[in-house]
Amino acid sequence: MPSTTRPRRIGMIVPSSNTCLEPQTYRILGGRTDVTVHFTRIPVTRIALDHSSDRQFDPAVMRDAARLLATADVDVIAWNGTSGSWLGPGHDRELAQEITDATGIPATTSTLAYLEAFRSFGTERISLFTPYTEDVNHRVMACYEREGIKTVDHRALGLSDNESFARVTDDEMRPGSRELAQAAPDALVYLCTNLYGANITAEIEEDTGIPVLDSVAVTLWHALRLAGAPLLDQRWGKLLT
Repeated sequence: MPSTTRPRRIGMIVPSSNTCLEPQTYRILGGRTDVTVHFTRIPVTRIALDHSSDRQFDPAVMRDAARLLATADVDVIAWNGTSGSWLGPGHDRELAQEITDATGIPATTSTLAYLEAFRSFGTERISLFTPYTEDVNHRVMACYEREGIKTVDHRALGLSDNESFARVTDDEMRPGSRELAQAAPDALVYLCTNLYGANITAEIEEDTGIPVLDSVAVTLWHALRLAGAPLLDQRWGKLLT
């Protein structure tokens, strides 16, 4: 007979061209056996401020993906993408509600996870690091400003091809990260779930004394909270424990 007990299950909707978040999520979890993560993909290939890019994040596509995850009896569903940070958190609040209405399962997104982290940790001033273009960064900053989050400095690497984000190296991220820390923000935010920011989180925190919030780690942190599971090891962000 099947066991009546099982690990907590997290379902994640993944941008199709993302090659970071799945291996990074398992790397962050390490040898844990109390939780498992299950993924399904939707078509996403580029990030820009135009209609063809925005159409990639159609709630109907998300609902279909969520229904597939629901068949695995997951305990929470997360849209593991940061699109709500420039489409607006209201977009993601509605999306999370639509997923829950369609599946009966609690839902979150990377953007909602960040907003919950900011509230939980009293974060009001951030420095922002993204692989995106400058105009996307400015849209993100405006959306955050409406949520009471001030961006004191930012860096944009000028990329729009989603697959390319995961090829940004640790060495390419270190100088900008240290420069952003000089603005003395409440936290340094690596915004993009296809960016390997978690690789250098502990190093940047130790070197600068500034807390670091990486998108993959923050989304997993919020999903674990919603699933009622233990949180993360300090090396993935000292605030996320």
